[in-house]
Amino acid sequence: MHHIPHDTLRGHAAAILEAAGMDPAKAAVTADVLVEGDMIGHDTHGVGLLPWYADALAQGGMAGTGEHEVVRDRGGAIFVWDGKSLPGAWLVSKALEQACARVADHGVVTATIRNSHHTCALAAFMRKVTDQGYVVRLSSSNPGARRMAPFGGTEPLLTPNPTAMGFPTAGDPILIDISCSITTVTMSQSLAAEGKRYPEAWALTADGQPTDDPKEFTERGGTLLPLGGQLKGYKGFSMAIGEEMLGQGLSGKGRANTAVGEFAQNVFLQVLDPEAFAGHDAFLEQSTWLAETCRATPAAQPGGSVRMPGDRAAAKRRAALADGVPVSDYRMDALCALASRLGVPALAVSA
Repeated sequence: MHHIPHDTLRGHAAAILEAAGMDPAKAAVTADVLVEGDMIGHDTHGVGLLPWYADALAQGGMAGTGEHEVVRDRGGAIFVWDGKSLPGAWLVSKALEQACARVADHGVVTATIRNSHHTCALAAFMRKVTDQGYVVRLSSSNPGARRMAPFGGTEPLLTPNPTAMGFPTAGDPILIDISCSITTVTMSQSLAAEGKRYPEAWALTADGQPTDDPKEFTERGGTLLPLGGQLKGYKGFSMAIGEEMLGQGLSGKGRANTAVGEFAQNVFLQVLDPEAFAGHDAFLEQSTWLAETCRATPAAQPGGSVRMPGDRAAAKRRAALADGVPVSDYRMDALCALASRLGVPALAVSA
């Protein structure tokens, strides 16, 4: 394991993206989001994605230059963008920045983005909004992909559809980032590549039997189980439908008019200003009380503790800022090979 100063890793990632064909502004924002993902412990959605992004830029699946199209903008409180296959990290960051700039005037700003490239870890966007005292909701889906069957079925139709929410408190923010499936595509691919299994039956085989073998999903035509599994999976299925309607239905681009195999993610985002409701101080009183009271709840396991959503991410982030961002040997080797191929100076690292 290597530990790299976050500014150094961010600069190296940006240099790789620029060499791969992304313009400097988009490369800087994308690198920032990827490194933030690593810092908060989402290493499947951190700098390890750079080889894929570089290939997507080379093959034209990701646009490294250009601007999004404004499809609709209703007086500031609602806007819809067509992302034109631009980097999802840049599109979402830009949209959240615009929403935050408008929310003090409107109380709530809602937006959708269609035709975005990969959006990275949703939790990596939260803190820049909650640090301003705002509440944020963010979700994404991919109408061209089919990874999860409707509950009770065996043929994949939906995607895991991650959804995230961020709430400011007097201390660390509450950060919720979950998928509507039990696990994610990236995690399944990582486990399969390492020859590992799921802890439990998190997928179905092609003929609908529960399995703990990720290769049944990644290689043999199986599907991911929705959150709740075989017994209560209607909950995750229902959540997935809701997220698809918000991101796809409201943007006008979804499964009804997207070709299977097309990579074009959809995003739904919303920023809320507590001051427009009962007030910022009133909100912090409630959020801080709830967070502190949950943490103080007696633990079910001896020596254990209750964590709020986002506590582990905050601790990992502090450690990464102090000691460097952890990057595994495997991912470091891939980064070095990619940098060499693109003519980017090697990153000097120590284990």
